Amino acid sequence: MTYQEAVEVLKTIEEVYGDQFPLTKRKVALMIAQLEKMDYEPVMNRLSEHVTESPFPPKLADIAVYKVPENKTLEKMKQWKKEADEVSDETKQMFKEKVNELLRKVSQ
Repeated sequence: MTYQEAVEVLKTIEEVYGDQFPLTKRKVALMIAQLEKMDYEPVMNRLSEHVTESPFPPKLADIAVYKVPENKTLEKMKQWKKEADEVSDETKQMFKEKVNELLRKVSQ
């Protein structure tokens, strides 16, 4: 989320909860730094849910929605499968024989 969107989240909390959520420079700096790591829409959705459920202002953890880190393992596996499909059956058989030969030597 952008700096301006983070400010919007804090202003919304302040407007809804008034004196229960005073915005100090220190609080703003701390919360904006964390809010900028999140996506705006999911945070606002969580805030909206919180407002309907609680008469108390939310803690950051109550509205936090962090981005899920991209899992590149699946993409790597797909790439490896694609590359393996391009290897000829002849080469695969030769590799298999060499591995078996190596295993026989090692196990003696």
